[in-house]
Amino acid sequence: MHRQIRALHDDDTIAVYQAYAPEIAVPALAAGTFVAPFGFSRMTWIKPSFLWMAYRSGWATKPGQTRVLRIHLKRSGFEWALANSTLSHYDPAHHASEEAWRESLTTSPVRVQWDPEQTLTLTPQPNIRSLQLGLSGPAVTHHVNDWIIRIEDATPEMHHIHALTKSDSATAQAALPPELPYPLAPALAAHIGATPAQTQ
Repeated sequence: MHRQIRALHDDDTIAVYQAYAPEIAVPALAAGTFVAPFGFSRMTWIKPSFLWMAYRSGWATKPGQTRVLRIHLKRSGFEWALANSTLSHYDPAHHASEEAWRESLTTSPVRVQWDPEQTLTLTPQPNIRSLQLGLSGPAVTHHVNDWIIRIEDATPEMHHIHALTKSDSATAQAALPPELPYPLAPALAAHIGATPAQTQ
């Protein structure tokens, strides 16, 4: 099973996606970060994969997920989240014991979840896993106040690519954001359970 972070990124930032109803997305776009009625008390999930966001939001059509945001984060903040995370499920190959894993759940503000990457037809790829990060507590505060560089409305792009999938899959594939492997230090890759080859 190949676990790799693929993302739109540069030397300083990484893009992640979130989908919301307009009442949260529109004020966030105007402010350049999340503001009321965004809630700090709930876990918020960020996703580097455009196609996984397409799958989760139904190409930005599901109720409460009709506006897809591309959020450019500081790489330093994103890597803080990785370093302060724990896997969302017990993995005997990764954890010393189930008790140790449960203890890490109580102390970590970030959850790592590896879900099947999607194709243009929103079909799971059985051997490729894509990252989701669940942020809670101080991680949400850092996300909103410290890490966000800018927010873009990716909804028109989501709708455009969806329309292309119905008539011209090659053009749709070419229109996807250029998501490349995100470099990780070996210790950080091991911490999140990424495929060891994804290192700096």
